[in-house]
Amino acid sequence: MIRAWPHRHEVVELVLAPGACVRDAVAAAGWAGEADVAGFAVFGAKADPAAVLAEGDRVEVLRALTVDPKVARRKRAEARPAGKR
Repeated sequence: MIRAWPHRHEVVELVLAPGACVRDAVAAAGWAGEADVAGFAVFGAKADPAAVLAEGDRVEVLRALTVDPKVARRKRAEARPAGKR
């Protein structure tokens, strides 16, 4: 299990029963009910909370985006010197 914020991250290793799902892993990590959760992923692929896990799967807790990616990209481009665009 992994969850991250802009300036830190947290990793928890779990041993779950065969047939455990993403929801079970989140509960076992003590992360159920987190307010800022936008979804879950397994190795970067969006996953349903009922998705059954395989041994060694990395479950990621996804947060909502704080800035639209297009807006962020535009701001970075505008901040660069004119010759670097």
